[in-house]
Amino acid sequence: MQTLGPNGQPQSSAAQTSTRASSLLQLFQRRGWCKHFRKPLRGMSASRAEKTIRAAIFIQKWYRRHQARREMQRRCNWQIFQNLEYASEQDQAELYKFFNDLIKHMPQAAGRKNQYQGSAHVSVLDDKDDLVEEFGDIVNAKIELPIRKNHIDLLIDVFRKKRGNRLHPKYVALILREAAKSLKQLPNISPVSTAVSQQVTVCGDLHGKLDDLLVVLHKNGLPSSSNPYVFNGDFVDRGKRGLEVLLLLLSLYLAFPNAVFLNRGNHEDSVMNARYGFIREVESKYPRNHKRILAFIDEVYRWLPLGSVLNSRVLIVHGGFSDSTSLDLIKSIDRGKYVSILRPPLTDGEPLDKTEWQQIFDIMWSDPQATMGCVPNTLRGAGVWFGPDVTDNFLQRHRLSYVIRSHECKPNGHEFMHDNKIITIFSASNYYAIGSNKGAYIRLNNQLMPHFVQYISAASQTKRLSFKQRMGIVESSALKELAVRMRDHRDELEDEFRKYDPKDSGYISISHWCKVMENVTKLGLPWRLLRDKLAPGTDSQKVNYNRTLDLLDTDVILEAEADGMSVMDALYANKASLVAIFNIIDADNSGEITLDEFETAIDLLVAHMPGAYSKAEMLEKCRMMDLNGDGKVDLNEFLEAFRLSDLHRKEQQDENIRRRSTGRPSVAKTATDPVTLLADKISKNTLVVEHDIDPTDCESKVIDPKKS
Repeated sequence: MQTLGPNGQPQSSAAQTSTRASSLLQLFQRRGWCKHFRKPLRGMSASRAEKTIRAAIFIQKWYRRHQARREMQRRCNWQIFQNLEYASEQDQAELYKFFNDLIKHMPQAAGRKNQYQGSAHVSVLDDKDDLVEEFGDIVNAKIELPIRKNHIDLLIDVFRKKRGNRLHPKYVALILREAAKSLKQLPNISPVSTAVSQQVTVCGDLHGKLDDLLVVLHKNGLPSSSNPYVFNGDFVDRGKRGLEVLLLLLSLYLAFPNAVFLNRGNHEDSVMNARYGFIREVESKYPRNHKRILAFIDEVYRWLPLGSVLNSRVLIVHGGFSDSTSLDLIKSIDRGKYVSILRPPLTDGEPLDKTEWQQIFDIMWSDPQATMGCVPNTLRGAGVWFGPDVTDNFLQRHRLSYVIRSHECKPNGHEFMHDNKIITIFSASNYYAIGSNKGAYIRLNNQLMPHFVQYISAASQTKRLSFKQRMGIVESSALKELAVRMRDHRDELEDEFRKYDPKDSGYISISHWCKVMENVTKLGLPWRLLRDKLAPGTDSQKVNYNRTLDLLDTDVILEAEADGMSVMDALYANKASLVAIFNIIDADNSGEITLDEFETAIDLLVAHMPGAYSKAEMLEKCRMMDLNGDGKVDLNEFLEAFRLSDLHRKEQQDENIRRRSTGRPSVAKTATDPVTLLADKISKNTLVVEHDIDPTDCESKVIDPKKS
């Protein structure tokens, strides 16, 4: 028998089902809906209604558990990425602390000019280009001064290709030199106005993500007098297209000097670049000219403005500020002295003003916190955490409305803090992995009301993936980075595990495993949640710690480690830092370090260098630096000692791997072995295939700030 609808026409079975579902939904939405089931004649029997409600409650509970697990997994992955990033920056910030302590305890060296740095930057902008032809696919594209819009279109067309995207080195040098000369004329804090344009766009960290920069320019248009931009630092490092991002931004600045404002970030620093990949990127793209190009890039860095002020009401800086930050003092600093923020500045014989140095450090490295006060940023190892009270005082003191900053990756590309007085903007989507986060930029109107545009580049790649696949990629990327970090402590982990396994069974308790992981790595991660991932295939009572060690020895992790760079690698690669250390220890400025001068610095070396050595042991190592036996160590011997020490360290690591592969009996790995399966999953999910960049391949939406 057919059921008739409201209009008297017969209903299909699908329509009947839809009508029942709609009626049930309306019933649940009514107040006191449960009372209806006490009355039997409501078109549904009591037993059937009870079953329906039980089913609905069961589905609701299942869905909530599923959502909770998803959120817990997302937060866990995010915590891994952020803690690893901050721990890595903390290692790098140790160099700054080391210099600071040396200067504090050896004040006679603080005012001396760094001869190496001084000679490297005296006339690099005025010298003739000493460039040679590069091998390989150099594109036949001509760039000439003055740079105009047609040159920008040409650069975008060249850079977006995965192959044949290298400019001739003479054009790279041309862009860098002209940009540095022009930036040198700008004030430390650039004034930005909406009087003519009626609006301005602010972009955050790009970190070598050329696809995101092209998406922004595609969605928001090229700069012009009616469409100005502020790019808030961290243009390079981590991403593979940092040089293209830097060259395109500098070309935009040269083409539209009154519509493009570039702020310096903490990664516009050669010391950071040595650790995070940009120097290796330049070396690989221009192997015959990289030294000259990097010298020009240093010139660009030192003359980048430190921040911007919009309509005298909104401060735009990369990191933040501290309770001692003074914009008047920052405006008066000679920023050209700070070729690297992590090394002592060029002083030309004048005493070093550490207060001035700290001012720059705080605006580059600081982060906001929810709690009151201003405390050292222990996660990054540099800058401060500043609370709402510090923000209020800073804004009131400088007559500002709010601050726009970057420096932190946010899942949605932006974040409000401190009663909407601090806005964080981050413009690199897919920063940690495909699907890990969205990017965003801000458009501010003449009333300085912010409107956010949120986007994700390479959207077609994520559309093809299911949610489970996207989560798998993000999780694999997180585990890969974590395992690479754990490789630095591999031997220490094994030693600590064995202390809790006197019978050499290969198993320890979960609590002991978690304790060892935290005490050795000091990463502050939820290790109990990560146990199944880092020790796969173990039971719920004990952990097979050999599985953890085996994972660290898999090919995918060893290859990732080889692609990275340790603190010591970065320190030796950036010889200027070693030269600065040498010059500070050389108290009498003789060009040679005596044993007495070494002894003066020995306590600081013990505090900041890896390993715990006695004073006698450290002095013996200093004597070993004296390669020619004349009782003194000159600069060449100092650098050579570091090179030989680093070479020995790497050889020792290789020897340890060979020893472990033969020393501990292991079961032959099969395709179904949990560690092998996990390593294969990580390798598959983190494989990156490069394509030509299509800026139209994106998803974006405008975010209402009131709903944010």
